Amino acid sequence: MTACLIGPGAGVTEATRACTLGILATRRATVLDADALTAFEHDPQALFTAIHGPCVMTPHEGEFRRIFDATGDKLTRARRAAVTGNAIIVLKGSDTVIAAPDGRAIIDANAPPTLATAGSGDVLSGMVLGLLAQGMDPFLAAAAAVWLHGAAAAEFGPGLIADDLPDLLPVVLRRLLGSKP
Repeated sequence: MTACLIGPGAGVTEATRACTLGILATRRATVLDADALTAFEHDPQALFTAIHGPCVMTPHEGEFRRIFDATGDKLTRARRAAVTGNAIIVLKGSDTVIAAPDGRAIIDANAPPTLATAGSGDVLSGMVLGLLAQGMDPFLAAAAAVWLHGAAAAEFGPGLIADDLPDLLPVVLRRLLGSKP
């Protein structure tokens, strides 16, 4: 096992908290999303102090507010959260901010409105996981996944559901590499 993802559909339970802490204890590259973040709503410090390896958190605004300081503009909040959480933060939205504890940040405005659909964030977390599992740097993996996620959604257009996104990745990657479809 080279990388782990926990959160989507896990449930906001004590078992999710325990599993999240167990995964973080392995020090493997980890993606934390959805319920894995919300499960620490009442004690975010317990989550932050457990992070000792590469970690990417992928919250939307609601999940972000549950565990981080939500004052200030989006870029400032994401950068501050990256330091607080000792993790790469992917603060999702039409202008997704990817921030690292060392101060690096990217604002990706590549997300079309069609991505505002159930499960699309879960697909993004899986994309980050896949890149981490291949040994990619966490900040670059998060940035690449966010861009590819948006490009895949733009490729599909209106009517997108989350299940459509994985099938579009080869199309986007071939186009980037200059290959024929």
